[in-house]
Amino acid sequence: MKLFTKLALVSAVAISSNAMAMQAMDDAALSSTTGQDGISIGIGISKVDIEKVHIFDGDGLAAGSLTAGQPGFGGTGTVGAITLNDVVLTAPHTSAGALDTTRMLASGNLADLAIDTDSGAGGKPFLNVAASVSGLDISLGKIEVNDASGTSGAYVAGTASAEILSGLSLKTGKMTANVQLGNTPQGAMIKLSGAMVGGLEINQLAIKDASTGGGGYIALGGIKLSDNGNTNGDLSLDADIAVKPEGLAITAMKNATGTDIYITKVVLGGGTIAAGGTAFTGTGVGSKSIGDVAISGMKVFNGAGLAPGAVITISGH
Repeated sequence: MKLFTKLALVSAVAISSNAMAMQAMDDAALSSTTGQDGISIGIGISKVDIEKVHIFDGDGLAAGSLTAGQPGFGGTGTVGAITLNDVVLTAPHTSAGALDTTRMLASGNLADLAIDTDSGAGGKPFLNVAASVSGLDISLGKIEVNDASGTSGAYVAGTASAEILSGLSLKTGKMTANVQLGNTPQGAMIKLSGAMVGGLEINQLAIKDASTGGGGYIALGGIKLSDNGNTNGDLSLDADIAVKPEGLAITAMKNATGTDIYITKVVLGGGTIAAGGTAFTGTGVGSKSIGDVAISGMKVFNGAGLAPGAVITISGH
């Protein structure tokens, strides 16, 4: 989940850097907004391509126990990096290669934003951004850990690396989100609502153990998340993202009916990645699938009061 959160943040930065691609919303989109004042923005981007993203850990893992398997084993206390290769976001397409209009906004934009300011109750003003976001096809090349050098503010990734993920692809449906900055009467900075049309798909996920003792893959042909009992395969987006003293708190999976998860072609063991490729196709010893796995109606709760949803907190250490 941390990886997906970082990928989402990177995508947001990429979108911001392409501000020159902004265009006016069409009449249909404008008519759906309320009031006469405020600002409406349509973001028209059909593709974002990022060659590399480095996430540096300035102090590495502190040296600890000299016993294998204990905390700190192998740590040297030196800078390291996680490297994401070939991050590509494009407009949604069908398996046949045509634009998938069912996952796109009617305006054809990547996102349509309606921005308003309000005095708020009790003298607590806030900025409100109502966002409609198109579905996306996201592909990610291999993820690796790298050596690094330099000092804070000027770290540079080295050439020594070890692969930890062979790559993956995601398909998202269109969704709505409401962002409030300043005071947040809605109770969180970002609230996702509605449903992701067509659910969430993650394909060709392969985690690699690159150890010298042999190594191999845990490979999943595909993962599909949808609401339990939803005949259209949609996924509810009742989620909150809030900034708290302890870090960024993400509360998700609050759907009362539960979530269905279907995993195809589970491989546990060896196998290889085709030369020049990123998707796990599997050849050799250990490349056979153990089959598919289905989880139905999964519900998660948090806290002593068993509130619905999983809470993930992200912070530095």
